[in-house]
Amino acid sequence: MGLWPTYAHDEASDALPKAPTGISGFDDITFGGLPRGRATVVTGAAGAGKSMFAVEFLARGVLDHDEPGVLLSFEESSEELVANAGSLGFDLDAMCADGALVVDSAVGQTDDLLQSGQFDLEGLFLRLKASIEAVGARRVVLDTVETLFATLPDEIAVRREFGRLLRWLKGQDLTVVVTAEKGERRLTRHGVEEYVSDCVVVLDHRIDDEVATRRMRVAKYRGSQHGTNEFPFLITGRGLVVMPLHQVDPEAVSDERIGLGIPALDEMLGGGVFRGSTTMISGSAGTGKTTIAVTAADAACTRGERALFLSLEEPAGQILRNMRSVGVDLDRWRTEGLLRVEHLRPATMGLEEHLAALHLMLDEHRPDVVVIDAVGSLNRGVAAGASASVVARDIALLRSRGVTAVLTALTDEAGVEITEVSASSLVDAWLLLRNVEADGERNRLLYAIKNRGSAHSNQVREFLLTEHGPELVDVFVGPDGVVTGSRRELQEEEERRRERARRAEHARLDAELERRRAEVEAQVASLRRQLEAEVAAVAARADTEAASAVAVARDRAAAARRRSGDGTS
Repeated sequence: MGLWPTYAHDEASDALPKAPTGISGFDDITFGGLPRGRATVVTGAAGAGKSMFAVEFLARGVLDHDEPGVLLSFEESSEELVANAGSLGFDLDAMCADGALVVDSAVGQTDDLLQSGQFDLEGLFLRLKASIEAVGARRVVLDTVETLFATLPDEIAVRREFGRLLRWLKGQDLTVVVTAEKGERRLTRHGVEEYVSDCVVVLDHRIDDEVATRRMRVAKYRGSQHGTNEFPFLITGRGLVVMPLHQVDPEAVSDERIGLGIPALDEMLGGGVFRGSTTMISGSAGTGKTTIAVTAADAACTRGERALFLSLEEPAGQILRNMRSVGVDLDRWRTEGLLRVEHLRPATMGLEEHLAALHLMLDEHRPDVVVIDAVGSLNRGVAAGASASVVARDIALLRSRGVTAVLTALTDEAGVEITEVSASSLVDAWLLLRNVEADGERNRLLYAIKNRGSAHSNQVREFLLTEHGPELVDVFVGPDGVVTGSRRELQEEEERRRERARRAEHARLDAELERRRAEVEAQVASLRRQLEAEVAAVAARADTEAASAVAVARDRAAAARRRSGDGTS
């Protein structure tokens, strides 16, 4: 994905044919490249990168667009030009051998390019014509024309001959880049080139607080829209990289959640963070910010994703060693090519160079998750607000690529919700770590300050660094507030003792109930036996009484019969 500035671009009104330079970012801010078939002046002070710009324009034309070229320098030898281009990764000798490029040097020969007695550049026209026809060139670079102009008698001659040169080149339908030295109060030393050319690119190499930074500005572009701001750029081993000031927001956002490698933390965040979101982990020194960030990168690699860990303080080897102490082995992921660990020192580079370096690493590694550790280090030695701007651009760059980002930032010892860089409003999720001191020891607490688009826990957790990795545990709340560390362990042990006592008491009560149940059941059995005996006795008595009643009735009947017999006799 390219880096596109957020400028409105009316393609219908910008029909000027353009020649892509192939310079990363430059074709974006010019909406296509340099004007095709016209002349562009690249101006700047010594060391600004003019020749490197021109060389890449030619090399990319040969390699990417099948457009042969001619490079004519008035200041450096052909050997020096080839060697310098090699620092950008371009083999000009090979291009020349393939018949796609002519590298020519007129060092010490400028007088020969003048037509004797007429003070014109007819000799130069002939030399260029021969080189152009030799390779069928479509692109031409004239490097450092001031040396050539020094042979002309006055500014009138310079204006006349330079204008004639450009008209002649345009007549050949060639796309031309001319490099020129910056003047005192004008864009070029003679003040001519900028007026007769169709496009002017100004390069600047400045020193701010003992740190060098490079800037680029398109000062003029006839017939085309273009970005008008100053843009930082970097000269790398792969060519120039121009950094637009803004990024395009992603067209779509993801509903997918991914974990940060600590299950309890993911639970606090409602199931993890959204893919493509930015999470900031802030806290004072020693709270474990880097460890959580490393765990997020480790979790990404465990899922088979690619991760980039960019440290702005600790060297890569130190990060790897320290993480082994908490059970996180990153070497395996580096071996598998899933993890890249880099160390950049902000004190040795400009803020724009940091941004350009990040851009290159993203292009090379194509990570799904990026960790930037200690973003507050960007504050050192820069103007107030400058580092915050770079962090905002870091976040925008990562978001535009759909990368899930994790940043760590330092707060003061009080653990207030203020970081060294003002990024809290830019991030989607924010975790705060604090050191708390009680009973002669320091312990860590973790808070989920926010998680946009998701419910999250408002509970405080104690954060532990163990040999098996980072862990979160529930805290105890006592009369004096949150209880952590040894007091928490004592409280946990007291809770366990109380639980054991409760269970023992419960068992005792169960045994007592069982004993009472047995006693009651024995009593019931005894009473039942007594009842049965009494019932049996009553039944026996009833039987006896019934038998006695029958006997009495029988006796009375017998007596009655006897009396009846006595009366009749």
